[in-house]
Formats: sequence, structure tokens, C-alpha cells
Amino acid sequence: MSGTSRDNCTEEDLLRFISSRRSSKLLGEGEVPLEKVLRALEVACTAPSAHNAQPWRVVVIRDRRVLTELLEAMAEEWRRDLSSDGFPEWKVEAIVRESMRRTLRASVVVVVCMTMRDMDRYPDERRNRFEHVMAIQSVAAFIQNLLLALHAMGLGACWRCGPLFAPDAVKRVLGLPEDFEPQALIEIGLPGGTRDAERKPLSEIAALDRWGRQL
Repeated sequence: MSGTSRDNCTEEDLLRFISSRRSSKLLGEGEVPLEKVLRALEVACTAPSAHNAQPWRVVVIRDRRVLTELLEAMAEEWRRDLSSDGFPEWKVEAIVRESMRRTLRASVVVVVCMTMRDMDRYPDERRNRFEHVMAIQSVAAFIQNLLLALHAMGLGACWRCGPLFAPDAVKRVLGLPEDFEPQALIEIGLPGGTRDAERKPLSEIAALDRWGRQL
């Protein structure tokens, strides 16, 4: 579908295209033009968001030195977590290095963050907690738009959640404002290493009118 306008494809074409997106677990070698990534980000920004607050913020990383510094800083926090889980040192190092090697194959990495700056504020903790969830949902919609836009361009991408586990490292290396909450790392490159993951059937995840009634 790359390069195809909506006018030239049927509804079924579009649905098949959306269904055809896969995560590129191991990206192919090669450079991705920054202009394509920026265009995909523009499309991602059309995602729905609570109150139209658009709580997503991103850092686009092309400099290999910056990316390596970020991964090394995140790895330090990950090593501590894995060690506390009881993994032997050699296993910890193997897991961390393999993850870093995989991300370093990306031509561009987009770090996605969330801010509550423009979300609603309430005097009670309960509703503020809901606002936080709404912001997370909004950022997830942004990421899905980004993945679909990259797929439309014939590019590979993979959504990684490592920044959630090492927020302080991400903030420090990238110089993020205090209120930015790191959410994800999107590896972008040439397609490669995809596989069809098993999907639950509709009958298992959906009901009609009330739970337990089959569609």
C-alpha cells in the first residue's frame, strides 16, 4: 500500500493493510531518511487524545553516540533489576547486550514521552488517576498511528517499553523536563525479522450486549 492514496484503495484494501502490520523484531540494515520519520510523526499527531490535550512528546535520535549513551544508561538500571530477580551475572549481561545490539540496528529511534501539562486537574486523587490513564491511552493511540504510518512507507518498526523501567536514565541522558514521563522506544529501520504472532479469536475477546453472550 506504500504510496497509495485512500482514493485508490477499497475499504477491504485498507482493512487488510492495517491487519498486515507486524513488529520488525530484528530490523534490516540500511538508512531511513529522516524526512520519512518526520512525516510519519506528523501523521501520528492526528491520533485522538483526551480533551485534545495531545500529551505525547518525542525525541528523535539519529546520533549513534547519543543512542549508545542512552542504551548504556538504561542497561545499568536493567542490570540491577535482573540481578535482584536472581539471574546470574553472565545471564544478565547476555540479556542486556542482546537487547542493545537489537536496538542499535535501528536507523532512527524515537523515544515517546507523556506529559500531564494540558490534562485536566481535579481536587481529588481518584479523578486525577483517571486523567493519568487517559493520557497513557492517548499516547498509545499516537504510537499506533506512528507504526501504521511507518508501515505505509514500507519501513520496519518495533515498539519497545524499556523506558518505562529506566525513566531516570532516559530523562538524564536526553535532558527531558521533569514532568515528561518516558513511555516507549520505537526502533525504526528497514523491514526484517517479522513473524505472525497468534491472535486470540474474536469469540474469546468480545461479547454481544453483556459478557458471556456470543457474538
